[in-house]
Amino acid sequence: MTSHPNLDQLNPEELRALAAQLIQRVETMDKQIPHHKSVNEKLAHEIALLKRFKFAKRSEQLSPDQASLLDDLIDTDIAAIEAELEALQPTSVEAKVRQQPKRAPLPSQFPRTLIHH
Repeated sequence: MTSHPNLDQLNPEELRALAAQLIQRVETMDKQIPHHKSVNEKLAHEIALLKRFKFAKRSEQLSPDQASLLDDLIDTDIAAIEAELEALQPTSVEAKVRQQPKRAPLPSQFPRTLIHH
């Protein structure tokens, strides 16, 4: 994430330029959001169809060779679609850097009671 200068120290021209830049960024994101939603819905629908094919084959009379080929094909397609869905998800820096959670110390103004056993 880029750090922005203090807004109180900017002159009106710089503020206008920053506002125009932010408006441009919002407009591009507004265009991308419906596209990503439609792609996600399309891929989710395709996964549902593939899973339906995978579990519907039980009721059909297929030879074991055909059934295994169909399973392999469907599993490959599902894996490719799930990888594509993951690629479309926005990545956040915070999600990548996971640290072990640690308990914060209590504030010093709280009274302390020591109990010795």
